Amino acid sequence: MRILGIDFGERRIGVAISDPAESLATPLATLSRRSDRAAVEELIELARSEQVEAFIVGEPRRLDGSRGEAAERAASFARKLERASGLPCELVDEALTSVAAEARLRAAGVDPRRHPERVDAVAAQILLAEALERRRGGR
Repeated sequence: MRILGIDFGERRIGVAISDPAESLATPLATLSRRSDRAAVEELIELARSEQVEAFIVGEPRRLDGSRGEAAERAASFARKLERASGLPCELVDEALTSVAAEARLRAAGVDPRRHPERVDAVAAQILLAEALERRRGGR
């Protein structure tokens, strides 16, 4: 089954996609977030075109594991996406995925400050890859 990984942010939403075997995650796109409604519609269209059957949404928890305002916004968005799409939507902790994404981009010779949209898509890839690994019984 193909899954979309979503790095939800105030201005941008990073999107990654799994392969049908759920073994690989690949950065797919970065969407501008004008409103929840518009973002949900874009993600549903993307899910249809890519034959996606589920969503995994990053929940930005605090380092102590507690939920703050950003985590509540991500959870609210995930509920809207699940209701509108009819597809399952799982929340996963996305702690430090943006930091890891920036490091990966720097290692590849890309300046993350000049390409923030790439940071979001790679962060989505990282959170999706970690979720897929957990599903397979890894960490």
